[in-house]
Amino acid sequence: MSQSQKINTRPEHPILSLLGVLIGGFVGMFSETSLNIALPSIMKAFNIETGTAQWLVTGYMLVIAIVLPLSSLLTKHFSTRGLVRFGLLDFIVGSAISALAMNFPMLLAGRMIQGIATGIILPLMFSIAMRIFPPDKLGAALGMAALVIMFAPAIGPTISGIILGALSWRYIFWSFIVFLLIGLVIMEKNLTNVFEVTKPKVDWLAIALSTISFGLIVFGISFLSKNIATALVALIVGIIFLVIYIRQQLHAKTPTLDFSVLKTPEFLTGSVLVMLNFGITLSAMYLLPMYLQNGLGIAVALTGVVMLPGGIINAIVSFGAGRAYDKIGAKMMSRLGFLISIVGSAMFLFSNSNSSLGYIIVAHIVLMIGVPLAMSPSQTYGLNSLDAYQSADGSAIINTFQQVIGAVATGIATILLSTGQANYFANGGHSAKLAFTNGAHYGFMFTLILAVFGFILAFRVHNKSKETVDVEETEEATSKDKEAVTE
Repeated sequence: MSQSQKINTRPEHPILSLLGVLIGGFVGMFSETSLNIALPSIMKAFNIETGTAQWLVTGYMLVIAIVLPLSSLLTKHFSTRGLVRFGLLDFIVGSAISALAMNFPMLLAGRMIQGIATGIILPLMFSIAMRIFPPDKLGAALGMAALVIMFAPAIGPTISGIILGALSWRYIFWSFIVFLLIGLVIMEKNLTNVFEVTKPKVDWLAIALSTISFGLIVFGISFLSKNIATALVALIVGIIFLVIYIRQQLHAKTPTLDFSVLKTPEFLTGSVLVMLNFGITLSAMYLLPMYLQNGLGIAVALTGVVMLPGGIINAIVSFGAGRAYDKIGAKMMSRLGFLISIVGSAMFLFSNSNSSLGYIIVAHIVLMIGVPLAMSPSQTYGLNSLDAYQSADGSAIINTFQQVIGAVATGIATILLSTGQANYFANGGHSAKLAFTNGAHYGFMFTLILAVFGFILAFRVHNKSKETVDVEETEEATSKDKEAVTE
């Protein structure tokens, strides 16, 4: 093994070691919502319709969903530093192609190249953190990773709105490159290799099944608002292939993705809570910028400013939630987080086209307190129930299904938005603003339902995972045995 491939799971400065990966993950998640606010400008620039422009979001999530399940396998075939380096450089190349795009196909190609990078980097944030931080600091470490997952989509519309107010949509992609170059420099200086490169035999059937299943599921969900028949066929076939893929992996000697971790109750509960939380975030962040512009008549640049306070609060709570987990555990934090999310979602339901900006800002802030308060403890609770060797698979599973749920949430919100608008006009309404407000209310009802489900499921969370309890009981028994021998 060469010097560059030596394993070091206890770097001198673990935060700096993880920082480059966190920046890459931040840009990846930031780009999921940052383009929502720029789609009208892109549609005008390339003279395309909404359905075509939406592929900039759908195509990106589609590629992420295909790459994510392979992340655990990639860590066994390539060095940690090599993987992160490739991911950051790949995102830089994709961003440059998108920024220089002369037509829509070129823009979409750059966007999908970015998706490859995000699919690699997202699970690495969590699996690297699990390896380099001691157990008593793991909550804070995963809190930083959760901050990326929650804060980046929340702040995306704000930064994009500010950029669009002064410059063109192309500068959104140039801004990605600035952050990525900083992340690359930090990574090269501080990141160590934390996974052993064992190069197991590649299961090409598993890769094919994974690609087909997750690809068709995300494609089908994204197509629900355009062609229901096509979407349902894609969804049904995708789910069938997913079942075949999971069964094949459960019986494989060296699985590409170890689904047996789902048999751990704590991991399963934590994973579902994370997915519900992500659904709340993406559905709300998809609806809110459009609601502000089309329902309340706010200019695009001001839309970003209105969403800024909530984004800042999200960052503060995300960081604090990770540290709080190390002290008080996940039980109360997850329940309180979903309860506050219920209040924030309900506040949006009671808003209307005459609501003040102050009310909307407060509702957004309340929601941005709730979702990160539950996110970090839920994710840490789930991953903490796995051993070090299962953490990469657990992280890949959470992040893969997170993207699927993100596509589901966005797709359902789109359908409900259109349904609410259509019902308004069907009942004799004539105001476009009121129609959009009605549609937004339909969408925010879905956000509220997700929060309620999360709150109910949070009652299955306990402060200590089964594995932690078992370890403590074993240590206690060993201690007593030593005392008996001494006596």
